[in-house]
Amino acid sequence: MRQRTLGQGLSVAELGLGCMGMSQSYGTPDDEESVATIHRALELGVTLFDTAEAYGPYTNEALLGRALEGRRDRAIVATKFGYEIGRKDRGGLDSRPSHIREAVVPIDQSRKDKTRCRRRAQNQTSLILAHLKYMGTNQLIE
Repeated sequence: MRQRTLGQGLSVAELGLGCMGMSQSYGTPDDEESVATIHRALELGVTLFDTAEAYGPYTNEALLGRALEGRRDRAIVATKFGYEIGRKDRGGLDSRPSHIREAVVPIDQSRKDKTRCRRRAQNQTSLILAHLKYMGTNQLIE
């Protein structure tokens, strides 16, 4: 499969696999079928797998981490953050700097969330993307 370069040198196959539907939105999740799909995608040369903490929430990152065990060197994992998950007093997008730091802090520095290692595809995420509030004027809303 032909490759493309993202940013300053991250090489990925031209086709990637979005994994959201494996954990939500399209009927009852079937982890066995999802893992088989991820494995087949790898066999076919797919290298970029897209997930997010909001998918499930958290269960999609964990599913992808399990599916890539023993195969992690063949995959580029992209995950997204930026939603307030499980907070009844806020909810929605949260692009505050403090939330960004909380979402992307390495596991060994995390004081609050020891489950992050399972969520983040075994803490080997290659690309982290942000869901951001945007007003159309190139200004983030805090």
